[in-house]
Amino acid sequence: MPPKKTKTPAKAAPAPKPKEEPSTSNEPTTKKRKKDASTKEPQKAPRRSGRGADKSPSSQPRLLNFLLSKDAEELCRPDEESEDIKTRGDIKTYSGNAMNPFEELLSAVIFSRPISHRLGLRTIRTIFNDPYNFNSAKAVKQAGHEKHLQAVWDARTQHKQKTADEICLIADVVLERFTMDGDTDGSQLGKALHDSSGDVDKALDSIKSSVKGIGETGMKIFLRRVQWLWPNGFPYVDDRTQQSLGKLGLPQGAEELNKLIREHWSELSTNEVAGKGEEEKQRRAFVNVLERAVGADLEGKIDMLLEAATQ
Repeated sequence: MPPKKTKTPAKAAPAPKPKEEPSTSNEPTTKKRKKDASTKEPQKAPRRSGRGADKSPSSQPRLLNFLLSKDAEELCRPDEESEDIKTRGDIKTYSGNAMNPFEELLSAVIFSRPISHRLGLRTIRTIFNDPYNFNSAKAVKQAGHEKHLQAVWDARTQHKQKTADEICLIADVVLERFTMDGDTDGSQLGKALHDSSGDVDKALDSIKSSVKGIGETGMKIFLRRVQWLWPNGFPYVDDRTQQSLGKLGLPQGAEELNKLIREHWSELSTNEVAGKGEEEKQRRAFVNVLERAVGADLEGKIDMLLEAATQ
């Protein structure tokens, strides 16, 4: 018998089926990272209006500015998530919030499961908000298995028992292997970097070999998201996100995109960008651009985003 379900908001009207983030290579993430970061495609000739929105280099600063704005968020998330925010208010979402390394790792494992992108997003919204708040390894351990199972039932995800088990196992591994003294809740994964002498590739190998349920695609997603907190892994663009950047007419190479953001930094509206200092904010802005590019692509809203950026 399933656990008693907590009250959840009404489902939004069905939306078109989104694209997914397929694994495009069997190469290890650590050997693929530099290759991913350097791939580029020729710029397309500038076109305007609707599907032909301006993608010329001169329009790139304006597009970056829009991608970093709150207005862009609605074009980078599923309608179901937008409705959930309207119903529950200020909730943590994968598309709209900066997350700690533990949350990013747990999210990457969820996206490694054979489920849809939207179902993954719903699961993340469920476990990182009330009444569960699995925002650290310690919080997961304190919740207990019954609450883990209740959370995945409320998320209406697939493979419920296996997912609940994995949530607990990830917390165990993080507390035992990747938590530094002083990290009281097990949210930073600092020991992964410390034991690898700051070598991000080695840290990723250690995490992948220790955490059950995370595959190559999951590791790429994890690094794409966590790199603003792990400067030694910055800048990085995975192959899936390169495709999305190309559709927007933005540089697909990590170094080129980073250079573009820094060159136009003073022109960009960065009030909504997380980060403690300018360097960290610039890295976070880089990640925001990646996430919103791939989010709009997965939702089939690239053309809508390009048009909105010209308004």
